[in-house]
Amino acid sequence: MGLLVGCNPPSETNGGGNGGGPDGGSTSGRAMPGKEGNSYSSGDVKIGIIASLTGELQPWGEDSLRGAQLAVDEFNAAGGLDGKKVQLVIEDTASKPEVGKSAAIKLIGEDQVLGLLGEVSSGITIQAAAVAQEEGVPIVAIGATKVEVTQAGAAVFRACFTDNFQGAAIAKFAYDELGLRNVAVMTDKKQPYSVGLSDVFKQAFESFGGKIATEEFYESGGNFDFKAQLTNVKSANPDGLFCSGYFTEVGPIARQREQVGLNVPMIGGDGWDSSKLLDSGGAGIIGGYFLNHYHNSEDRAEVKEFVSKFKAKYNMEPATAMGALGYDAALVMLDALKRTKELNSRSLMESIAGTNEVRGVSGTISIGADGNAQKPALMLKVEKGGFLAYKQIPFFVFDPSAKAGAGTEAEGQSE
Repeated sequence: MGLLVGCNPPSETNGGGNGGGPDGGSTSGRAMPGKEGNSYSSGDVKIGIIASLTGELQPWGEDSLRGAQLAVDEFNAAGGLDGKKVQLVIEDTASKPEVGKSAAIKLIGEDQVLGLLGEVSSGITIQAAAVAQEEGVPIVAIGATKVEVTQAGAAVFRACFTDNFQGAAIAKFAYDELGLRNVAVMTDKKQPYSVGLSDVFKQAFESFGGKIATEEFYESGGNFDFKAQLTNVKSANPDGLFCSGYFTEVGPIARQREQVGLNVPMIGGDGWDSSKLLDSGGAGIIGGYFLNHYHNSEDRAEVKEFVSKFKAKYNMEPATAMGALGYDAALVMLDALKRTKELNSRSLMESIAGTNEVRGVSGTISIGADGNAQKPALMLKVEKGGFLAYKQIPFFVFDPSAKAGAGTEAEGQSE
């Protein structure tokens, strides 16, 4: 494992570690909230979490909550915050952006949480992040990879990689590892995550020397007939198919790909991460590849320990990567709580900005000036028995203005 490249997304400030903020971090280039947020008064220290506990994103939401709760329980068992326990206050977003916004308003206004965790969906997180930024309460996104999420302002952070890294990493893998040169793209117009990831993939793949054969669009939400789009894709004669959407649609796309005789490898992003993909995709998804944050089968000590603790608490392994990301997002929040100078949202925000080398399950996390975590990713292969950890792709810089093939070797981010 170990393609090494380094990442400076095209539209973002260089994260590059910690800068000169009040707690060793930096919020340079991002707007500060106008309000001061909440302050601790008595009792438990409240941290809110928004998660899709119902609706189509439920598998991810449940896993993210389990991971976050595990981290909080461990923190409290180890003595908490100077004897005070941390309470995770939970709100269901029902897999809907507007409910995510309402949940954030409730947690900040009624429950008076000092900080927020969540969500796994970019569309939901963008709504909640706008509320958090306006109210001055820091939020650490768990699985929201769309670049614009942390551009809301200095109160918004994330524990996962961005789509600028993800899209470029998939494109480089497709070009270098699979030898693809003429890839078709299918994009879910209804999901900001899918639109953003497709945009970065196309830009990166062409910068490496490849061509985009065609792009077809669909809208998630109940229509699972993709034969018209796939027939158009077949007529463009691609040598690969990139699907940037969620597993709920990717499975049927894979099955129907076979039915229309489109015999090319499929590739995608972390939106594929669900065991349900194997059932819905059938034989059509076998042999596909997708990028993810980690996998339960990895040999790293952090992964083995996390999976063991997760099984002991829930009598099951994490079903998706969101378990680890929920755990890691909570670790970032709890680490910041321990370092915060005062128990209020503004001081907590400054502490999160100063996050430096927190050892998480998905990688060692530092928060850059852009609010984003910088860490490697893992390419998985879809096999009949499940997903196989195939190749680690460390953090790299994608510069769209660079000439073809100019992806930069990274400076030591392998784990």
